[in-house]
Amino acid sequence: MSTSAPGTTDYDLIVIGAGPVGENVADYATKGGLRTAIVESELVGGECSYWACMPSKALLRSGSALRAARRVPGAREAASGDLDVEAVFARRTEFTSDWDDHGQEEWLDSAGIELIRGRGRLVGTGRVDVEGREYSARAVAIATGSVPVVPDVPGLADASPWGTREATSADHVPPRLVVLGGGVAGTEMAFAYASLGSRVTVLARHTLLGREEPFVGERIAEALAEEGVDVRLGTSAARVERGSDGLVSVALTDGEEIVAEEILVATGRRPATDGLGLDAVDVDAAPTVDDTMLVSGTDWLYAVGDVNSRALLTHQGKYQARAAGSVIAARLNGDPVSDQPWGAHVATADHAAVPRVVFSDPEVAAVGNTEEGARSAGLNVRTVQFDLGAIAGASLHADGYAGLAKLVIDADRRVVVGATFLGQDTAELAHAATIAIVGEVPIERLWHAVPAYPTISEVWLRLLETFG
Repeated sequence: MSTSAPGTTDYDLIVIGAGPVGENVADYATKGGLRTAIVESELVGGECSYWACMPSKALLRSGSALRAARRVPGAREAASGDLDVEAVFARRTEFTSDWDDHGQEEWLDSAGIELIRGRGRLVGTGRVDVEGREYSARAVAIATGSVPVVPDVPGLADASPWGTREATSADHVPPRLVVLGGGVAGTEMAFAYASLGSRVTVLARHTLLGREEPFVGERIAEALAEEGVDVRLGTSAARVERGSDGLVSVALTDGEEIVAEEILVATGRRPATDGLGLDAVDVDAAPTVDDTMLVSGTDWLYAVGDVNSRALLTHQGKYQARAAGSVIAARLNGDPVSDQPWGAHVATADHAAVPRVVFSDPEVAAVGNTEEGARSAGLNVRTVQFDLGAIAGASLHADGYAGLAKLVIDADRRVVVGATFLGQDTAELAHAATIAIVGEVPIERLWHAVPAYPTISEVWLRLLETFG
């Protein structure tokens, strides 16, 4: 039971989940003067640090760097060998601190945040049970993230499939790998393991990266094929079986069968709320929140990051966390709350200005609405596209540079509401578009944002010229 005296609480705020999102909620609340504790049952630093963002990008980077070198004469001749797989894995492991969270634990201590190890569970208003011990708080924030969804394919669950955790923490390269799913995780891991020497087959029920502009999935499918990946669109697994020899047999809906050493399931994620005790406080298993991350129907519970299903991206979760930590402190301290759109205590950008990058090759960098999304929102849309390969900076960057840039423009307000860049090293173009969208910068003012020459960013000038 709680050790607090009657009429008091152990903490002002308890955060359940010590990933990047939970850490930021706790940090901003602590900076606001609150007594804060954070509960974690696994590694402090969460999924992104140990099994997602960091290790996946480390696995991808070596292959993309080698391909980039081979696109430039002079470097091409020096880059004739294959990847050193052990060195790639070692670098990946270095980025995960060998799956040791001691450094993150030290950071919590330096920030004045108390760490409670164990699985947290809500047992009442402002009450959290951790492994049989109960703690009380004036507010609770859940930041437990998301977990993979395993589709209901006969035999799949019994075949010991890889999830993204197994793929990013593996210590070997399977000779053959089947990837279920054509989203971001499946696409990135297909590139990574193909570059490491695996024969990869991707099974996608529809297209690749279907939430982006149509040209994105088409080009990424071509790029994967160029890397030797067998991309099967419009098909899926009908049955999966792992034999006594350890091999996985995948029967497809079209009747064909594929055999591989491993199968990776990358078919989406859902909020990690199992066992969290939401039913004990009359909250739905998929909690809904307002823009301050306050859970609907409560005045003390917050849900931040993937767990609220608004935008399953680490950077967007950290953005929400900064707002949530600050607003929790303001409310508990009796300070003014800035909860109007674009205020200090709200996550307004979740609705129409979410940046996203797929670290494929070519990269996909996008923010805001696609054309279809903007039209569905009822906007009067004009679009403009430009060939990135025609940009001087791009042609210097790599021989045969191929790519495409597209802007989605609200013709009534004459502001950018969406942007997509497809090409080598386009990830760094996303932030300029994000600023244009968040700032609602008029097209007439964008003409005065002069891109340096010769850089790939010159595409902004060419897009504006094409728009007229």
